[in-house]
Amino acid sequence: MVRSQAMKDTTIAGLAREGGVGVETVRYYQRRGLLGVPQRIGGVGVAGGVRRYGEDDIRRLHFIRSAQAAGFTLEQIGELLELDASEDRHRAHTLARERLVALDAKIAQLNAARESLRKLADACGASASGPCPIIAAFDHE
Repeated sequence: MVRSQAMKDTTIAGLAREGGVGVETVRYYQRRGLLGVPQRIGGVGVAGGVRRYGEDDIRRLHFIRSAQAAGFTLEQIGELLELDASEDRHRAHTLARERLVALDAKIAQLNAARESLRKLADACGASASGPCPIIAAFDHE
């Protein structure tokens, strides 16, 4: 994706739009320490001026979103961001392997659920009379 020159000087709304999130999500990431909070530029007083974000901010936001899509928690993402700065490849590798184990377990769980539901759907479709096997399977009374 080609970014415009305006991205070098954008507001929080522009950053959020570029990252595919809402402004409140950006603020949440800032509160969690995952994104920095730039100084206000221009204006006077405590509320004066506007915060401006640049390319590094959008890259970091994309990193956060991509890591979330891979299933990392925000705590793990924070650690990965710190590791990036220290180039601790061993710890990053360990985190990735742990995530893969968790994903494999989740995939196995989802496959088992899918197979159970497939069997129930087949049983339900096999007969038009009597109680529905799908409803009966979820009714614990």
